[in-house]
Amino acid sequence: MTASSLDFALYTSEQSRRIDARAIADGIPGFELMSRAAAAAFALLRQRWPNASRLVVVCGAGNNGGDGYLVGRDALRAGLAVELIALAEPRAGGDAATAREAFLAQGGVIHPWTGVIGDADVWVDAIYGTGLNRAPEGEGRAAIEAILASGRPVLALDVPSGLSADTGACPGVAVRADATATFIVHKRGLHTYRCELAGDIELFDLGVSDASRDAPDAVLLKAAALPRRPRDSHKGNNGHVLAIGGDHGTAGAVRMAAEAALRTGAGLVSVATRDENVAAMNAARPELMAHGVNGPQALTPMLEKASVIALGPGLGQAAWGHGLWVTALDAGLPTVLDADGLNLLHAEPRHLPSQVVLTPHPGEAGRLLGVSTAQVQADRFTAVRELARRHAAVVVMKGNGSLIAAPDGRVSVCPWGNPGMASGGMGDTLTGIVAALLAQGCDAYEAACLGVGLHARAADVAAREGERGLLAGDLLVPLRRLVNGVEA
Repeated sequence: MTASSLDFALYTSEQSRRIDARAIADGIPGFELMSRAAAAAFALLRQRWPNASRLVVVCGAGNNGGDGYLVGRDALRAGLAVELIALAEPRAGGDAATAREAFLAQGGVIHPWTGVIGDADVWVDAIYGTGLNRAPEGEGRAAIEAILASGRPVLALDVPSGLSADTGACPGVAVRADATATFIVHKRGLHTYRCELAGDIELFDLGVSDASRDAPDAVLLKAAALPRRPRDSHKGNNGHVLAIGGDHGTAGAVRMAAEAALRTGAGLVSVATRDENVAAMNAARPELMAHGVNGPQALTPMLEKASVIALGPGLGQAAWGHGLWVTALDAGLPTVLDADGLNLLHAEPRHLPSQVVLTPHPGEAGRLLGVSTAQVQADRFTAVRELARRHAAVVVMKGNGSLIAAPDGRVSVCPWGNPGMASGGMGDTLTGIVAALLAQGCDAYEAACLGVGLHARAADVAAREGERGLLAGDLLVPLRRLVNGVEA
């Protein structure tokens, strides 16, 4: 695995422990790995806060605490003042105990936890490692609360304490780090859900060989675009997207999906919607071929001309929407299913086309799985994989660090996006983008991965003017540039 590919590979905490053990068995002593981790973390601290002269290091009893003792030792060697708080004694004879002795040998003083900690320029969080998947309790919780209350910059070692390295969930109080030095491999929980708690993440491989590493559990998306078109390309080469939706009062949803499909490069885009929506849609965006449909019979000839369906934005769940939904799915065309298309699937489970992408937010995912939104968010990786397996579909789990899962278990994670995307119409826009990519020849997983990435990257460009007030329509100009590989 190259250094570049290692930057995109994501691992579970169990995989991380196995890789550590394999590296030790292959000839790197555990204390040496700990020393390398501490040296890397301290170098990052000096780079990020070059004027820091006082540190508070808070150590737990495990190997994460051992890393902290050695950061403290290295800081003393560099002439910094170090206040080290030990929440518990490390296990006798282990590497963390050796690290504790190395800190003492350097002249360090270890303070027991008293609930009061002195001031510092930077705090170092070395309380919990990768194995914590529960809410912190007792002195660990109190120490995290003290770190949060300090208002000082924080460097977390490997994982911010209280944040699950596996899921990105935060079942209780958690450290909010400005930066996290993570070791050997990226932990998947640092890249979804509450991953903002990690701050800026720096990976240090500590010289562990590729032979010690497993195949990753998931991967981060890489920035990508569609290839240039042949000079003799025509609209028929680039697919015909049929966007279906826009019940009474929701014409905007289907229009946004349809316009996003055009901006992503679909050759033709038709819209099947309520009669009342057609005139306004044709006036605002004449490139769309909007048709009023009063039921399934009127939809059938449109389906015969389409190559891909975008189904759900503004569809509603009443008789009109349900009839169009059934007829569209029966056509068996590659389909992107969103919004009310997913709500209808929950109410009426059925076989889906062979090329289909579902794009639920956590609430919709919970309904499809029969669990609460909180249960979905507690383990987004398990939820998205189960949805993909259950429906034999590619599934996009939207949210911070969106996940894309294939039925075979592959998962990709989106590293882009911003809070400004929490506004109406963003999901409709994504539906149109993915549909257009299907129409241009991508398979379902490729279309979902590329589409999620383009959508989030376009939102980041649009948010340069501020996250609040970001509209789904603001994505369309940078989207066009990004899908063509033009710097936005």
